[in-house]
Parts: sequence; C-alpha cells; structure tokens
Amino acid sequence: MIAGTPDVHPGLADGPVYLDYNATTPVDPRVAEAMLPYLADFFGNPSSSHPFSQEPRRALAEARARVADLIGARPGEVVFTGSGSEADLLALRGAVLGSGRRHPHVITQATEHPAVLETCRALERLHGARVTVLPVDGEGLLSPAALVGAFSEDTVLVSVMAANNETGALQPIAELAALAHERGSLFHCDAAQAVGKISINVRELGVDLLTTVGHKMYAPKGAAALFVRDGVRLEPVVYGGGQERGLRAGTENVALAVALGTAAQIAAAELASGAPDRIAALRDDLHQRLTAALPGRMHLNGPDAHRLPNTLNVSVDGVLGHELLAACHQIAASTGSACHSGTHTPSPVLTAMGLAPARALGALRLSLGRWTRHEDIETAASALVAAAREVTELTG
Repeated sequence: MIAGTPDVHPGLADGPVYLDYNATTPVDPRVAEAMLPYLADFFGNPSSSHPFSQEPRRALAEARARVADLIGARPGEVVFTGSGSEADLLALRGAVLGSGRRHPHVITQATEHPAVLETCRALERLHGARVTVLPVDGEGLLSPAALVGAFSEDTVLVSVMAANNETGALQPIAELAALAHERGSLFHCDAAQAVGKISINVRELGVDLLTTVGHKMYAPKGAAALFVRDGVRLEPVVYGGGQERGLRAGTENVALAVALGTAAQIAAAELASGAPDRIAALRDDLHQRLTAALPGRMHLNGPDAHRLPNTLNVSVDGVLGHELLAACHQIAASTGSACHSGTHTPSPVLTAMGLAPARALGALRLSLGRWTRHEDIETAASALVAAAREVTELTG
C-alpha cells in the first residue's frame, strides 16, 4: 500500500466483501478530492484564451502526462475518451476507415470484450470490412502461429486484449504485435483490465493503439483514454473542433481527465511499491482455502501463472455459479454466465476456451483490489464453502 491510502473505503465499509474489482472499482477518495476543484471552481473551457481557461488547460495537460507516464507513452499520444468502449471504437473504426483500403481486413480473437467484437461486426455490416476471429486454447490464449496464418494482403489491424476480464489470462502481446508489424498491420490492445494492475509499457509491447479505462483503476466511470502512436492515421470518432488531436471533438471534461490522471499517478506508485504481489498472495490464499475445503470439486479456469494478480476464476462441481452467489450474501462477485429471460447461458469466454457447459455455468469470477484485506479472504472463503455445501445438499 502507498502512503495516504485510506484503510477503509467509505463505499465498502458496511457491505459484503467486495470481490468484483474487474467489473468496476470504487473511486479512490484521493481521486475524488483531486477532481472536485474542476467541478466547483475551475470551470473554464481549456481551449479559451482568457484567464478562466488557464488552470483547466494546465490540469488537462498534467493529467495527460500522468496517463502517458503510466503506460510509457508521450503526452501527445494520449487521447481522452468517455469510456473504454469508445476508445476501442476509435481504434478499430478509426484504423479501418483511415486505412484507405477498399476491402480492409481485421483480425481479432474469440475472448475479446464485446466492445471489440461488436465493433468488428459493425465494420463488416456498415463498411465492408472482413473480420477474422481466431480461436483460443484451453487457457484462453491466442497462438502466435494461428495469427500468422490469418494475415492477408488487406489486413490493416490486429486487435488483441492484454488481459481477459473473466479469467485474467495474459496474452503474449509483444510477440503478437511484432508479427503484425512484420506484415505491415497496425496492432491495437484493449488493456482495460491490465493497466494499473501490472506494468504496461507501450514501447516495450510495440503496440500502435492501447485502451486505458478509468473505472478499472479507481477513477470514475466515464473517464478513459486511447494511446495513439505518433504517425498512426485514424478516422475521428467524433467530428467537430480540434480537441484531442482532432480525433474526438467536444470540450474536454477536465474533472474526469484529472481523475484519470490522478488514478494513473497512484497506480504507478503502487506498481513500484509491489502492490501486485500483495494482491496475488491474497488471491492464492483464497484459492488454497477453497481447494482445501472442497477437495476434488474446485477447478481453476484459465492459466495458473500467466494471469492478472487479482483474478481467480473457479468452478465448483455440481454447483451453478448464480445459485452459489445467491446463497452467499457475504460477498459480491460475478458468475461465468449471463441471464436472459430467466435462462442462464454459459460465458462466451469460457465456452471459447472449450469448457463444458456445466463447468462454465458453475464459474465464479473473484477479483480482488486495493481494499481487499486478509480478513476479507477468510470471510469470503468460509462463506463460499458454506454456500457450496448448502446448495449441494439442496440440489443433491
């Protein structure tokens, strides 16, 4: 933990143990404090030329520099957006339309976030693009050999996420990006789940475009950014004035930019202080407690080693994930299924990994974060084991 981190987050104090940090993070009180002056006092348009614009313009530049520092970019390569989905849209649509190709080809993979997969479908439907969605292996990883075999002379972009939101699986981004560049294609990486949790450096990875999302790293929702390497040509996502390098018109939300910049600064300090190791130790403790209490019934979904330090995706034999969580009021977490009109369907991510429907429907995603403590792990493990036994008795 870094100096100044509150021991207890006010939003978590009276609720169940929060193990859904991959869905969203509570706003760090230091982030909220930093953005308040730009809601209450410094209201000026940063593009104006009078004194009221000076502090908003300075704060916007500082926020951009802090985000750039976190990911190893230059400040001028950071474009603020309103969400990670918008950043993905700017990257994919921007690259396809900016390529000038009559029949552009995009390559992605099966466990991407819907923001990428649905944008690809829209590019097919609306802009005549051709999209190849590559399969993954049993750990959710894309084979570099599979990527090599998918290129065509019209491939303009490859989009592969850094870390999966459900399993935490870490893709071999540097190797994949190098393969794309060898064949003259741009490479986009949705790093929404990775930035702030592990070290991310756009130069070392060799990516051309990278998505960063505020509400995954203790900033408010509505704050995000896209790294756009100097020299990469994109079609704008919003037309109008010249804000954000002309790629995303509209007067900037300075308060949210400040929030994202502050969150990036805190994340950089935590990475340097070894916070991921603390989180990984708690995650592994939770896994070991569950495995010991439910021998032979607990299964890890996704890779054991190459995953985010905060993410544990497990299935319990004979138990449906949503039934388990319904019986376990002491924790807040996510399942590996989606509910449509009362019918639960397996996660597309786990299905793409080849998991049987029963195991996919039994999956739980337990994701830890800044305010997870040892006592939370003890509570969560005991509650989950008791709930699993209760559900097993009821259904058995």
